[in-house]
Amino acid sequence: MELDSVKLVYFSPTRTTKQVLEGIAQGLAASNVTSVDLTLPEADPAETVVLDADLVVIGAPVYGGRIPPTAMQRLRSVRGQDTPAILVAVYGNRAFEDALLELSDWAQAVGFVPVAGGAFIGEHSYNTSSTPIAPGRPDAADLARAADFGSAVRQRLKGVTTSAELVPVSLPGNRPYRKLHKPGPRAPVTHADLCTLCGRCAEVCPTGAITVDDAVVTVAEDCILCCACVKVCPTDARVMEHERVLQTADWLSTEHGLRKEPEVYYG
Repeated sequence: MELDSVKLVYFSPTRTTKQVLEGIAQGLAASNVTSVDLTLPEADPAETVVLDADLVVIGAPVYGGRIPPTAMQRLRSVRGQDTPAILVAVYGNRAFEDALLELSDWAQAVGFVPVAGGAFIGEHSYNTSSTPIAPGRPDAADLARAADFGSAVRQRLKGVTTSAELVPVSLPGNRPYRKLHKPGPRAPVTHADLCTLCGRCAEVCPTGAITVDDAVVTVAEDCILCCACVKVCPTDARVMEHERVLQTADWLSTEHGLRKEPEVYYG
């Protein structure tokens, strides 16, 4: 099977998943690589989209051991046609638990054949200088590992001539999946004395929870705690101050600070 066309499909509020998928694409070395970015509200297709490509790489972050519901909702509009797929979960150095399995179950149900899977590490949404949680990841070593992964998948598919020969990869995880815990409304806040009303926070919010006019207004009920707004703010006006979130960040930094490495799986 020749990989002339590859599509990257991702939900990536802080761009860590996007970086990993682009690293994998480097190793796949396809002549035509295109992207389907499902991160922002306007990217949520109203109709089903059948992806026409030799291989699709599908990635999302991990929140609490699962694929975020917002990501799953966006992905539900995507379909394959016995299309081989690489599945990628990017987690913040704690654990990816059932995320890859959840992604695989969805993919097989909508026409993809997962031929490989990878769990990579990305800087945690709660990472700060005082609570470092996988800062700067994926780093150069992670992206080199992603490229090697892509190259290995390419080599494995060379001997495949039809989709009937594809063997779905077995991925770790449990059914039923880890229960999703929906916290009460909580969101980053804006320090008005530092804010320039540039609007970058609203531009990157994956749920459209932020509006900027004479002030920054956040609908906390719509916030998914991705902290994209915090990471993109040029004046550090956007910060997370919710006590429970800060406690969790401290726990993650203390108990899960030891560097973890990517894990990859093949069919």
